Amino acid sequence: MKIALSTSLLVWIRAFDAAARHGSFTRAATELHVSQGAVSQQVKSLEQWLGVPLFHRAHRKLALSPDGQRLSLAVRESLDILQTALGRMRVDARHASIRLSCSPSFAARWLTPRLGNVLREHPQLSLRVYGEFHRLDRARMQADGMHAAVRFDTGDYTDLRAIAFLDEWLVPVAAPAFLAEHPQLCQPGCLPAAMMLHDASPWQNAEEHEEWNTWLRGLSLPVPAEHDGQRFNMSQLAVSAALAGQGVAMGRLSLVLEDLAAGRLVPLLKRAVRSRASYFFIAGDDGDERIALLQAWLQQEGRRFRRERNAWCRKAGLELVDGPHPAGAPGTPGS
Repeated sequence: MKIALSTSLLVWIRAFDAAARHGSFTRAATELHVSQGAVSQQVKSLEQWLGVPLFHRAHRKLALSPDGQRLSLAVRESLDILQTALGRMRVDARHASIRLSCSPSFAARWLTPRLGNVLREHPQLSLRVYGEFHRLDRARMQADGMHAAVRFDTGDYTDLRAIAFLDEWLVPVAAPAFLAEHPQLCQPGCLPAAMMLHDASPWQNAEEHEEWNTWLRGLSLPVPAEHDGQRFNMSQLAVSAALAGQGVAMGRLSLVLEDLAAGRLVPLLKRAVRSRASYFFIAGDDGDERIALLQAWLQQEGRRFRRERNAWCRKAGLELVDGPHPAGAPGTPGS
C-alpha cells in the first residue's frame, strides 16, 4: 500500500527518529529545539496513526518496541540515502561556475587576459564573466543570480562587502599620428574641449566630465566652460576612438598601459592624476570559499599590476600626481 507522506506525518517521523536515537524524549526535544511535551505528543500521534506502540515506556526509561525497532531501521536507512544525495548535490553546487558581473572595459582590457592565471592556479574554479556596469545591491545580485562583482566606482555600498583591490590613474592619450598632426596640443592648457573624448558614465552618479575635470584640476589647468567633445558610455569606446585618430581620450592606466607600452597610444602630457574611483570586488558574506579565493587572487593581481605600472611610469617618465586618496583605495605611487 502506497502512503502519502503528509507534512504532519514527516514531523512525527522526525520526532520519532530523534527519540529512538537518544532513547529519551527530553534529549530529542533539545536536538529539535522544541519542548519535551511536543516530542512526546508527536510520537504518540504517529503511534495512533500506525495503530501500534513504538516505545515501551517505563519510569525514566524509554525502549523501542519490536515495531519501533523495524521503523527506526527503515527511517535511518532512508535518511542516510537522503543525506548522501544532498551531500553530493552540495558538492556539485560548490563546483558550479561563479557568476561574476564586471565593468565591461575592465573585463575586456584587464581581467580577461589574466583569467588564465587564476584558472591554472586553481583548476577547481569555474568562472562566467558578464560585462555589466549597473549599480548593485544585495537584492539585485540575488535576483540576477550573481555571486560576485567588480565595479569601478567610489565603493559606497551599504549591504554588500566591497574591497578595493586596484587604484586608478588618469592620463589623456591619443594616437601618435594624431598628436603629430596637432603638436600644439602637447602644451598645457592648449587642448580644445571639442577634441576631448569622454566616458560620460565612468560610474553611476558621476558627472559626465568627471575624469577630464579631475585631471585638469589635479594639474591646476582651466576646466572648459562647456564640454562639447564626443561622449561614450564606456571608457574602452572612448579609447578606441582615440586609437582611430578622432581625438584625445582620458585613459585609465589599468586599461591603456599595454597600448602605451606598445606605442599605439601616447600620453598628451607626462602626468597622470589619481582618480576618485577604484576597482572594488563586491560580494555578500556567505562564506563561499571560492569567492574568498577569487578575492585573494584579485588582490594579488592588483599588487602585481601596480608594481608593473609604476615601474613602467618611472621608465617612461610619466609622473603620477597623487591627490587625496579615495576611501579604501589601495596603493601609493611608489608601491
